[in-house]
Amino acid sequence: MGQKERNKATEVVDGVVETVDVSKHPTASIEPSDLSLADIERRKSHPVRWILFMALVLLAMIAPYWWGRDIAVRDASWMVANLNFLDPKGVALISWTVTIVALTGLGLMVADAKKWLWGTIFVIGLAAEQFVAGMCLLSFNFWNATYVMYGEAAGLANAANLGIIAAGFGVAVYAVLWVGLLVCIKKESKLNVLTRSWASFLLFFAIELVALAVVLFGGLLMSMA
Repeated sequence: MGQKERNKATEVVDGVVETVDVSKHPTASIEPSDLSLADIERRKSHPVRWILFMALVLLAMIAPYWWGRDIAVRDASWMVANLNFLDPKGVALISWTVTIVALTGLGLMVADAKKWLWGTIFVIGLAAEQFVAGMCLLSFNFWNATYVMYGEAAGLANAANLGIIAAGFGVAVYAVLWVGLLVCIKKESKLNVLTRSWASFLLFFAIELVALAVVLFGGLLMSMA
């Protein structure tokens, strides 16, 4: 076997000129390019896609809500006559579920922005939540609006609104706790496992289930009936 060629360099070591071995740079696997790192990152960003996605999110927020309100205004009598068999707890569970789908899709999209599946789930869940909110006239004083529109049958609409509000309060509590964990737990602490993605999602769903339980079994549905 022939002796491998070694790279040599002359440098000053402790005031003495010596010839030392240096590592040989490997052959470049990327062809020379005039593009800078900023140009490469700009090409990967796909701003047009994100602009279209944001427009789709705005459409999912506005159009389903006003469509639901239009149905509530035009077909309130039909809804009261045909949907009175529903149970308020079941309605609250449905509205909570569609809101959780939207929030989960948003969280997964933030964690893994490269997969458009999460963005699709977020948009679909958001549109469903806004449609329910529109039909149930969700606002700061929804209990007055639902009573004016649905009369004695306003309990179902109020239950749906409480399901959405419960999910919203749940994600607010989760955000405060998660930020608190990031600030208070040191990197070398064993409790740092609570900030991992899987632990964060478990904490999120645990808080949301508690919020749902408060609505279903805390007497709120009876007070809004």
